Amino acid sequence: MKTSTGNRLPLWASVLLNMLIAVAVIALVQAFLVKVYRVPSGSMEQTLQGSEAGGDRILVNRLAYAGSSPQQGDVVVFTRPDSWKQESSVPDSGGMGSVARAFGDLTGIGVSNEQFLVKRVIAVGGQTVSCCGSDGRLSVDGQPLDEPYIYNDYPFQAGVLNCGTVPSSARCFPEFAVPEGQLVMLGDHRSGSADSVVDCRTQAGNTASGSAPSDCVRTVTTSSVIGEVALRIWPLDHAGGVG
Repeated sequence: MKTSTGNRLPLWASVLLNMLIAVAVIALVQAFLVKVYRVPSGSMEQTLQGSEAGGDRILVNRLAYAGSSPQQGDVVVFTRPDSWKQESSVPDSGGMGSVARAFGDLTGIGVSNEQFLVKRVIAVGGQTVSCCGSDGRLSVDGQPLDEPYIYNDYPFQAGVLNCGTVPSSARCFPEFAVPEGQLVMLGDHRSGSADSVVDCRTQAGNTASGSAPSDCVRTVTTSSVIGEVALRIWPLDHAGGVG
């Protein structure tokens, strides 16, 4: 590479310049088009595998909802609300860790400062959601959902451990009308997810009736959604769509 005066740059300077250009291009692509994320916890098993040490790498389409909103069944990445429990530890600050996280923010490679979660959209604004019917299934607008992706759900047995027994099944939460512009998010690993109804599960055990209070469901704003999970890109033997 030559300078404007026609002199060739030293090799080290040329390599450094090209690296900076490459990082800038990657940063722009991930800021506006697609971004790579590491699944931070096991809350979406078996659809996606995650852990603090290192989970699946997923490619998120940031343009998926340009001019539209997330739909029921979409698997999305969203900014974790302050009121939501963390599902993975926050790296220590300072030193090379700060440099590594800054690099991760730009490129999606390695650790990052960004606080995000990966969940499935179960209900959107204007819908009502509840659990459970006599068959233990969750319902949206009164219709039971077919959810083959659920992994390791809480126990439910009609007449023995259901929504009318004391204590009730941890699956159960009362009917909730989702406000406009809000989303109800659940993890596919139902018994291992800090999601929209985790407070319903914990509060049910603290009431005399053994059931959850009516205001236990928490939501996520549509504006908090970063994008839809388009592909799993790592590990290579499981690369592909997430369904």
